[in-house]
Amino acid sequence: MNLPPEIPPEQSLIEYPSQFPIKVMGAHVEGFVEAITAVALQFDPGFDASTIEHRPSKGGNYLGLTITVMATSREQLDELYRTLTTHPMVKVVL
Repeated sequence: MNLPPEIPPEQSLIEYPSQFPIKVMGAHVEGFVEAITAVALQFDPGFDASTIEHRPSKGGNYLGLTITVMATSREQLDELYRTLTTHPMVKVVL
């Protein structure tokens, strides 16, 4: 997997702390929302699962979620993305 080049923290367009939306797609199966909620809570203990936006695919086989976490650092977001992209239930993270 090719990763984009690292952007130095001083060039980041994100101000910390801030609310940061992340789109996560996976199979529309039981336990998917709960699994993503558990990951979000690891990185943002104040994460509120009731704020998750759900978008089922046209055929209903996939589910797109938007989770909004409190981003406190570049390192936190990088690790959150790594954790989500390596999760067995996740297909895509944007």
